[in-house]
Amino acid sequence: MKDQEHSIKALFVDIGEVLLTNGWGHESRKLAAEKFAIDLAEMEDRHHLNFETFENGKLTLEEYLSRVVFYQQRPFTDAQFREFMFAQSKPYPEMIALVTQLKTKFGLKVVVVSNESRELNAHRIRTFKLNAIVDAFVSSCYIHIRKPDKDIFTMALDIAQVPASQVVFIDDTPMFIHVAEGMGIQSVLHTDFRSTIAKLSLLGLQVDADGSRQTGGQPANMSCGSLATQHVNGAAKLTRIDKLEITESESIQ
Repeated sequence: MKDQEHSIKALFVDIGEVLLTNGWGHESRKLAAEKFAIDLAEMEDRHHLNFETFENGKLTLEEYLSRVVFYQQRPFTDAQFREFMFAQSKPYPEMIALVTQLKTKFGLKVVVVSNESRELNAHRIRTFKLNAIVDAFVSSCYIHIRKPDKDIFTMALDIAQVPASQVVFIDDTPMFIHVAEGMGIQSVLHTDFRSTIAKLSLLGLQVDADGSRQTGGQPANMSCGSLATQHVNGAAKLTRIDKLEITESESIQ
């Protein structure tokens, strides 16, 4: 286990449903359709025709909305709809704290490997200060490649300058885990905080967390009983705090 622990040099991690919620997934679009009285089936059809191009960075947010929502006159403004979209994104603070601790304790390079639009990616990085813990963002909108294309993992490995055997990848999508493992990347299918902690421990990445954790992978709004990262003598530690206020973000996905 000790040799395995020292062999891990980098952590690849997804954003949506790992560090943050999906900002513009099906449930969010359903809520938008209800709030703005949009035909959901038609919006879904238009979304699915455009989302790959959008996530590949070949459509701006304005262009996406013009195709999916504002292809006809609406009784609401572009700004109102964007505000609703952006408000859908929320953090999983226990996962952000976990990645912070892994980076600090084991000296890991942290690389985001994510399918996200340019506006979403930029906003999430800024709002949740992800650049404080992430060394590189290999995002589909920047490189015009999406998971499950193997090339996105190859590019992440090239950027990290770490061989596949020395990387652990965390994602919530089984197919993406399967592709990464096929390339020799040790992977963790994330379903909830507790099981991810256990799976990482089996790979030699043990962390210290107190017994009070948010269960079920629920996002935060945030109130009492949340986990945050506390830096003590240069080391990151997961700790329970009484109150933590995190601004809910703007997001699309």
